[in-house]
Amino acid sequence: IALCLVCSIVVSSSAVLLKPLQQRNALLALKREVLLVAGIYQPEADIESQFQRIESRLVSLSSGEYFDAPEPMRFAYRNAAKDPSQSTQLSSTDDIANIKSRADLMPVYLVRDDQDIETVILPVYGYGLWSTMHGLLALAKDGRTIKALSFYEHRETAGLGSEIANPTWNALWKGKLATDETGKPAINVVKGAVDNSNPAADYQVDGLAGATLTGDGVTYLMRFWLGELGFGPYLDRLRKGEA
Repeated sequence: IALCLVCSIVVSSSAVLLKPLQQRNALLALKREVLLVAGIYQPEADIESQFQRIESRLVSLSSGEYFDAPEPMRFAYRNAAKDPSQSTQLSSTDDIANIKSRADLMPVYLVRDDQDIETVILPVYGYGLWSTMHGLLALAKDGRTIKALSFYEHRETAGLGSEIANPTWNALWKGKLATDETGKPAINVVKGAVDNSNPAADYQVDGLAGATLTGDGVTYLMRFWLGELGFGPYLDRLRKGEA
């Protein structure tokens, strides 16, 4: 009994003492992913110094307007999505990304050229075959053209669905159009290879061999977060120059 008591105290104390370090490391890892998808990451340089080029803001998804808050980079939208006072429950019809609820506020990361927005980076997530896939989508200032996509957290099947994190597949998204001219989500992962002679090719990305359900999950999560319940109102303001 004494041994169990001592061990439990040691384990509990270690968890409490290490929590700040774990949170700091998680924040640094996220900043690195943002820098990578922004295309400005330099491995030899300090992450915090590089991240000074990134402007972090919170956005109200319902209005598309910025929400002023201290330290938006530390806003835990995953926790907020579980809090009924900070989130919106999704109906089965609306929940195409299979996330149950979404936070009312979400972070966005901006890269500016002087005062103009050059790149806007959106956190996106949704369910694949086995897991919730978390990624970052970088769009040009027109709010339509995809500059980069990366998935940094998932538990999809190794060698199949896990290819969503393969830089070669991620590179296929560059230059594709996320929405049509009206702002309606249009991007999708097709089965097989994209037929470049198809007029819709600008809105299509090659599928993943043997991972159709994972590819469908990517399509659904993209369409959710680009739509009216996601960043749609914000992207509409961006296109109009109101962001």
